[in-house]
Amino acid sequence: MKYLNKFWLGAVALSVLASCVEDSLLDYPVEKPESLAKLEYLNDYDVLKSYVDRSANPDFKLGAGVSVDGFNNKGVVYSHIVSNFDEVTAGWEMKHGGIVQNDGSLNLARVSNFITTAQEAGITIYGHTLAWHANQNAEYLNSIIADREIETDPSDGNNSLHATTPNANANIWDWQLEYVLPTPLTQGVEYTLTMRAKASSPFTVGFWRTDGSSTNYGPDIAFGESWSDASVTFTPSMNATRLQFCFGTFAGDLYFDDMVLTASGSEENLIENGAFDEETLSGWQKPSWHAYTFLVEPVAAGPATWWMNLVTNSDVEGDDVSSFFATEVGVGPNAATIGAEGTGADGVGRAIVVQSGDNPVNPWDTQFFVKAPQQLEAGQAYRFSMKVKADKPATIESQAHNNPGGYLHWSMVGSPSVTTEWQEYTNSGIISAEQAGANGMNTIAFNLAVFAEANTYYFDDIVWEIEESGDKIPLTPEEKADTLSWALENWIAGTLEVTKEYVKAWDVVNEPMDDGSPYDLKTGIGKTDMAADEFYWQDYLGKDYAVMAFNLAAQYGNSDDKLFINDYNLEYNLDKCRGLIAYVEYIEGKGARVDGIGTQMHINVDSDKDKIVEMFELLAATGKLIKISELDMGVGVKTNQATDEHYIAQAEMYQFVVEKYFEIIPASQRYGITVWSPTDSPDGSSWRADEPIGLWTEGYSRKRAYGGFADGLSGN
Repeated sequence: MKYLNKFWLGAVALSVLASCVEDSLLDYPVEKPESLAKLEYLNDYDVLKSYVDRSANPDFKLGAGVSVDGFNNKGVVYSHIVSNFDEVTAGWEMKHGGIVQNDGSLNLARVSNFITTAQEAGITIYGHTLAWHANQNAEYLNSIIADREIETDPSDGNNSLHATTPNANANIWDWQLEYVLPTPLTQGVEYTLTMRAKASSPFTVGFWRTDGSSTNYGPDIAFGESWSDASVTFTPSMNATRLQFCFGTFAGDLYFDDMVLTASGSEENLIENGAFDEETLSGWQKPSWHAYTFLVEPVAAGPATWWMNLVTNSDVEGDDVSSFFATEVGVGPNAATIGAEGTGADGVGRAIVVQSGDNPVNPWDTQFFVKAPQQLEAGQAYRFSMKVKADKPATIESQAHNNPGGYLHWSMVGSPSVTTEWQEYTNSGIISAEQAGANGMNTIAFNLAVFAEANTYYFDDIVWEIEESGDKIPLTPEEKADTLSWALENWIAGTLEVTKEYVKAWDVVNEPMDDGSPYDLKTGIGKTDMAADEFYWQDYLGKDYAVMAFNLAAQYGNSDDKLFINDYNLEYNLDKCRGLIAYVEYIEGKGARVDGIGTQMHINVDSDKDKIVEMFELLAATGKLIKISELDMGVGVKTNQATDEHYIAQAEMYQFVVEKYFEIIPASQRYGITVWSPTDSPDGSSWRADEPIGLWTEGYSRKRAYGGFADGLSGN
């Protein structure tokens, strides 16, 4: 939770009553105001930590959130905290944003002073926090995964084959460019053609082979507006003597370069002068009646181009299915299912597994979806490949969608023929206006319910790329993950090196679960109101970011440190509590150690008590250490509007929470309770501003809440 460094947390307990003028100096009696008289009972209470039963709870920590600077000053804040609490949690100063500088270095001077001050006072420090999405130095983290500058020499060009057509005709064969092969291709042999290509506007060129009497058609070749790589694989059904490139419906400029044609198992280029370094046009021709021009000429280098993969977890070796969805037997779209080890291509690794049902009404009753993280527009060049097999042979169809289930067009990447053996399927092209729709497309859908019987399909090594160009090139997802893994380790290792001698417990992962989808992790993808200090590690490192953080904390800390995961609203949204518990099980299933769970409990006097009880029961059942990590409580109005009835209700709820914690959480699992805001929040604070949320007033007078909290402690 963000710390509000604009208000002091806690200080010396001051008397509720102001000093009274001595009655003997007055000639009339003075009565205490009723509002003060009825709070006199609070004077009879001792300091707060004295109410903890240490015999029953020897390791229990009664904690408070603090401003490090206020505590280090050893003034009223320091005296108040040391008198009433066992432990302190820094509100901001021990977080990534408070320590990591814009060059990546760590400034731990304030933290070192904090440790010294706490150690002298005999009060422990709870570390908060190592992996979070807020209070990060996002400027630094974004800078290390920013697009790389590409150094280009604008005069550095080379020759290419340049064809110019004056107009678009009715048929694709109305403009043809042919290459007469020095040696005919061999029927039944697989060949691969690669080249660099571009066009004055995006266009898909027809690629044919012929022996003069019969012709093989396709696969077609997509030309984008910037230089990009193109590759097609084909097996001729005759001893082809010519390659034909057909672009009759195109008007403009086409450029071909670095052509390489190889037979399977050979590296020999079957196209002479494929790099067009020589200006000869030997082997190249067009039908004599075709009124367009072509020649070899130098072309200046343009912006750099690259292919960007849109698919997360392409090899299906991780657990992230954010790119994959499925409808199975008419249910969904839901996240796709990853199969067991050994279901992957050629029996290695894992695959996406989708089952179709019996007797479908439509081919799209069962679909597999591959979703991009961005909208793709008409004219963008793409390449798609995947490995696929099925329990029964089938020819499946593809569609263009805007989000899974949002149909746009009947065809997107062709119709793969699927067999019972693993095969690689490839397709490339230019996104058409029909495929993109009015607002762009982002999903390829495959219709799997193509015959009456049920079938099971397996998908692996799924790559969907789009062509990008410019003076900068983005890091690949793998490069970003590698860079941020280093940054996370550098931050955790450096922090624990300075703190480990005194700090023995940490919030390792803070607020991981999504509020709207409480079994999933939070994400910054698509977030339009990102704060300057927000950075979502999980968007780059995946679900295992927490596994990494816990392993690093264990590696660089002490062997007996207590390592926590922490989140808010667990008493408000019980599914979020269950989702967090499930995530802990996932983390430990990956081999990391999680010692405890923190529940923040920023609650109100009217919070649902039944849900609070059920939350404690769910947490207790984990067997983990349980900590109320950031307890504070609103009354529903601002401080100047609060009445004694509000404060009575607040005291009662504080007592209820503390009592239920001790009642439901077994003694061996009670790490402690931290009061996040010991005093009421002042006007202008960034946290619950001008709300009477604390156990003390801003002036450090005890409130009824103090008595309720103390009574909750003393009953245990």
